Amino acid sequence: MSASVKESLQLQLLEMEMLFSMFPNQGEVKLEDVNALTNIKRYLEGTREALPPKIEFVITLQIEEPKVKIDLQVTMPHSYPYVALQLFGRSSELDRHQQLLLNKGLTSYIGTFDPGELCVCAAIQWLQDNSASYFLSRKLVYEPSTQAKPVKNTFLRMWIYSHHIYQQDLRKKILDVGKRLDVTGFCMTGKPGIICVEGFKEHCEEFWHTIRYPNWKHISCKHAESVETEGNGEDLRLFHSFEELLLEAHGDYGLRNDYHMNLGQFLEFLKKHKSEHVFQILFGIESKSADS
Repeated sequence: MSASVKESLQLQLLEMEMLFSMFPNQGEVKLEDVNALTNIKRYLEGTREALPPKIEFVITLQIEEPKVKIDLQVTMPHSYPYVALQLFGRSSELDRHQQLLLNKGLTSYIGTFDPGELCVCAAIQWLQDNSASYFLSRKLVYEPSTQAKPVKNTFLRMWIYSHHIYQQDLRKKILDVGKRLDVTGFCMTGKPGIICVEGFKEHCEEFWHTIRYPNWKHISCKHAESVETEGNGEDLRLFHSFEELLLEAHGDYGLRNDYHMNLGQFLEFLKKHKSEHVFQILFGIESKSADS
C-alpha cells in the first residue's frame, strides 16, 4: 500500500505545481496547512516517517460572465488520483438549491475520469465553462419534463473525530450550521469531541467544509456510511434533530479543561441509536470492553 500512496503523493505534488503556475499570485491558492507540501516532500524523501496530512486548499475562481466568484474547496485523499477527489464549490451569489445543482454537476463530471487521472485542473475548467447557467436565474427548471424519472440521491452519515471541542464560539458554530442545513445528528463536546452528521450527501459535505474552514486542523472524518435513495431519506435517519450531546466527564476541571468524556455513557448512547459498531472505529476499542 505504501508504494501506491507514495506514487499518489508524487502525482499530487505534480498537480499542485501546475495549479501554482495557473494561479501564481499570492493567496490565490490557499492551503489549509501551509506546511502540507513540505511535509509530503519530506515523507517522499524518507526524512519523515509518519504519513503527512492530506492536502487541503481553496482556490477562488473569477467567473467572467456573470462577474462572480466561486470558492472551490479541495481535499486530496492520500490515494488520489486512484480514489475520488473531494470537491465542493460555493458562492455567496448562489442559493442553497443552485449550489446543490452546481456541485451535483461538478461531481458527475469528475466521476467520468478514470482512476489515476488528475482532475483538479479539469474541475476548474468545468466551473469556468459551465457555472454561469447556475447564476443566471433563481427560478431554475429542476426537471426537463414532468414525466422525468425519480432522481436518486445519496444519503450520507459522517462520523467526525476531534481531539477536543471546548470553545463556546466553536460549539455555537457547529450547532448553528447543523440547524441551518437539512441534517440531523449530534455534537459531543469535551475530550474527545465527536460529531455525527446525516442527511443528503451535498448537505453533509457542506456542513463538513463549513465547520472546518478556515483553520480547524485537528479534526478528521473517521467513517462514512452512504446509501442511494429515491425518497426524502427520513426513514434512514438515526437521529431526529441536530443537538449538542453533554456527558459526564472524568479528570481535571482546571484551566486546561483537560478532562475526558465518559465513553461508557457514549457507548450506551450509540447503542440506543443503532450505532454501536462505530465505537471501535472511533476509538480502536472493542465495544464490549467499554463498560469495564
